[in-house]
Amino acid sequence: MRYCNNCGAQLGDQDAFCSVCGATANNAGNTTERRCPACGAVVGPSDLFCANCGAAVSNQPPTYQGQVAQTPGQRSKLVAGLLGIFVGGLGIHNFYLGKIGIGIIQIVVTLITCGVGALWGFIEGILILCDRITVDGDGKPLAP
Repeated sequence: MRYCNNCGAQLGDQDAFCSVCGATANNAGNTTERRCPACGAVVGPSDLFCANCGAAVSNQPPTYQGQVAQTPGQRSKLVAGLLGIFVGGLGIHNFYLGKIGIGIIQIVVTLITCGVGALWGFIEGILILCDRITVDGDGKPLAP
């Protein structure tokens, strides 16, 4: 049985890398010695603590807590309304609100009508600011 010199984790005979810390098997050496992850001193196979520095030594790989995925917050009514008024013909306000399909349609309509379709976005911007459109593409209410 081999142990990683870098973190002290147990290695299989054929392992090329430590599955815990990623150190190469060359760094692990061809020895059955376990090493303290804090100071590198040799520790016995059943020791729970390093005799040299007192650090905890475990045969169990360390557990890591991943980051919690964060959901995007509410989208702003003011931002969506102003985007609709100023660049509504390009559908930017709908992209901001998560309404991708409608945003693409607005771009196409504006291009086909040589800019007249931009009125659609302008009107939607006013409707957003006047609380006629109150939710985003996911159905979440817009923040004031």
